[in-house]
Amino acid sequence: MIAQEPETADLVPPEAPVVPIFEPVGGSSFPKVLRRRLDSFFADPRISPKADRAMWVKIAVGLAVLVGTWVVLYTFRPNSLRFVAIYLLGGLAQTFLLLNIAHDSNHNAISSRPLVNKTLNYVFDLCGISSYMWRILHHRGHHSCINLHGEDDALSGRGIFRFTPYESRAPWHRFQHIYALFLYAMFSLDYVFVRDFQHFFLPTHGYLKRTKHPLREYATLFAGKAFYLTYMLVLPVMVLGKSPLLVAGAFLLVHLIVGLSVTLVFQTTHTIDSTYFPADRSEFDNGVYHIFATTADYATENPLVAWLTGGLNHHIAHHLCPFVCHTHYAPLTRIVKETAEEFGVPYRQHTTMTQAIRHHLILLKQLGNEN
Repeated sequence: MIAQEPETADLVPPEAPVVPIFEPVGGSSFPKVLRRRLDSFFADPRISPKADRAMWVKIAVGLAVLVGTWVVLYTFRPNSLRFVAIYLLGGLAQTFLLLNIAHDSNHNAISSRPLVNKTLNYVFDLCGISSYMWRILHHRGHHSCINLHGEDDALSGRGIFRFTPYESRAPWHRFQHIYALFLYAMFSLDYVFVRDFQHFFLPTHGYLKRTKHPLREYATLFAGKAFYLTYMLVLPVMVLGKSPLLVAGAFLLVHLIVGLSVTLVFQTTHTIDSTYFPADRSEFDNGVYHIFATTADYATENPLVAWLTGGLNHHIAHHLCPFVCHTHYAPLTRIVKETAEEFGVPYRQHTTMTQAIRHHLILLKQLGNEN
């Protein structure tokens, strides 16, 4: 049996946010049939829900590129232009690792051995983000409450963005579809320097206020940040003799790449103009309907997009099977689509990532102009 995420909300999928939600004919059996079919995919003993050969190749490639960039920098000591190019390649490797490895490991989706997943969890810390805090926010503050205002941390716009119709509208939200991409590019900088510390020491979510963090996680937080800033900022200046301004500029460019890439991969799966924003957890009668109502896929027929985004373009399959390695998502998505069509359950998707981004910006424009 595939590990399932808890059914913390009851949902029946709408065709669009403004359409009343009714359970489709035969809908009561849809979740059971879908679960059975997803489970049956792994009935073949040769298919493990954890990492396959393709996943281990991705892990090896991602880590090799990241480590290789720093080996090259300190071995060949390139001039300024080449330094920036290689430094940026390391930034691309970080993006790849975050989407493809860190996300899966924090879902325990890479290995059935906890130590393997726990070790790979630290890829987040290697990239300047607290793996411990990300895990709490992603599991407790997203997977258990998708698109629920006030609970889903992914919808926290800090007043800068209005992501749901339940938030109050400010005058500047009229322009949020214009400034969104620029501020999204600051996402990882925010995580490295502000967000992790804020959630540790000035939490706003009730579940964070009730959480007593182990002392080792405080130590890991500061040690991880210190290690990251040392190898990204201090050593290039102290050891390679590069200009602090040059290194700071390259560091900023890396975060623009990481921030924009990671944000768009996730935002285009839940906050688009055709997904639904439940008023509360009691609105639907099954967590599977919750997922279908609040989640959308994109570019599922494009293997390159899936390879680069860690399969997160197959986002419905991810939420249905969060503990399954993403290299299995493509065939699971076919099962999802066929079963949803059979039962008349709306399946949301865009054929390209560009379309998904466009529809995310359409939602931002709608929310910015409507009360």
